[in-house]
Amino acid sequence: MIEPADSESIRRAAELLKAGGMVAIPTETVYGLAADASNPEAVARIFTTKGRPADHPLIVHIESAVQLDDWATDVPNGARQLADAFWPGPLTLILKRRDSVLDAVTGGMDTVAIRVPSHPVTQEILSAFGGGLAAPSANRFGRVSPTTAENVESDLGSDVDLIIDGGPCDIGLESTIVAWVQGQQTVLRPGAISADAIARVLGCDVTTSTGATVRAPGMLDSHYAPSTMLELCSADSIQQRAAALAADGLQVGVLSLEPVAVIGAKVAWHSHGDIDLCARSLYGHLRQADNEGLDVLLVSLPPETGLGVAVADRLRRAAHRGGPKARRQADQ
Repeated sequence: MIEPADSESIRRAAELLKAGGMVAIPTETVYGLAADASNPEAVARIFTTKGRPADHPLIVHIESAVQLDDWATDVPNGARQLADAFWPGPLTLILKRRDSVLDAVTGGMDTVAIRVPSHPVTQEILSAFGGGLAAPSANRFGRVSPTTAENVESDLGSDVDLIIDGGPCDIGLESTIVAWVQGQQTVLRPGAISADAIARVLGCDVTTSTGATVRAPGMLDSHYAPSTMLELCSADSIQQRAAALAADGLQVGVLSLEPVAVIGAKVAWHSHGDIDLCARSLYGHLRQADNEGLDVLLVSLPPETGLGVAVADRLRRAAHRGGPKARRQADQ
């Protein structure tokens, strides 16, 4: 199922995709579940495999900005500036779609989400494939995104035709999404490319609106969630809260940017103050919380600057839905 990224597996991945297959591919953000974005049956298989709502749009991955006009029309100058500055890279642009783009890809909207991934393996796959790949995260819908090939195999197993192992993802969080809402450049989903960086390229203010009415990938209130219940705590209250939960007989974990000495926690993960490491390891820790059998994972949000904005966004969405195990505990 998992194959190391080499010339033969890349060739095979491209052939499978051309034949309407589904391949898990590495990107710098998270692993994607890729299929031919122009093939209705292949796109439908993505939705079925993930259990994804039909009105939830997909991101089309292309090899370079040269292909942008194959998918979008009336592209604003600002979008081309951002493409020049950040592609290949973790930036998705939502633009007016061409009529030829499948309704299933766009969630029935008149816009399409497009990005150029920077991972060299996926760049080779896109070059060999020659078109656009619809590639949402390679996991069941709403759950924790995969950042390794093993994560994909654990989630999807034989439901995917091939998993290309390109190593752990460098960033570990989904791409920044930018749309033009009522003529205003708007960040819909924060990622590794900050609103400030986008504003510097455009030379104007950029709005951030994670609750915007535009439908975009990863915009649900509850998303990126493990089975373990997440509870957001301030750094100065996390120790007391962990002790109280442990006293009630619950298995407790702690996740924070800075080291926290906590009595009563089964596990405590921190990132030594390194926000890049925090982002890269976040989904792995959320998966580990399930593997450790935790009832509750207490989380202290990082400072919301730079990449910390994206980390905090994912944690809030993960905490919006309590895990089934925690809900059973609460009902007892």
